[in-house]
Amino acid sequence: MITVASAQEMLDLGQRLSAHLKRGDLVLINGPLGAGKTVLAQGIGGGLGITDITSPTFVISRVHKAVLPMIHVDAYRLLDTDNPNLYIDDLDLDLENSVTVIEWGGAESARLSEDRLEITIDRSDEIRKVQINAVGDRWVGFSL
Repeated sequence: MITVASAQEMLDLGQRLSAHLKRGDLVLINGPLGAGKTVLAQGIGGGLGITDITSPTFVISRVHKAVLPMIHVDAYRLLDTDNPNLYIDDLDLDLENSVTVIEWGGAESARLSEDRLEITIDRSDEIRKVQINAVGDRWVGFSL
């Protein structure tokens, strides 16, 4: 469990995390509205040299070109659809050649890769608690 007391600390956490990422990696970020999911994604992007990351809530996904490209998805609006799996598939994400970060990435997103980081942000008080669950062979021995 990692405690995060400010937006800057959430950005810093994302930057530290980005140092471990490579093409094909999937990162799922979950937490309630206002938890800091997009700020964490901005930190990941910043560590990859990407500076223009905003929440893709209304466009659902954005591709950020860089030496190591990042796809940033916000699946929130897909969760109320009849078949969120179908809509995630329709995004035609280039998972093999990018780091893919999905906010609100639940089971429908987890099925995209057997190897992934599942991050949960608890904002039940002012100090956020971030839990990182490393799933799959790719992440054996991972720690921050």
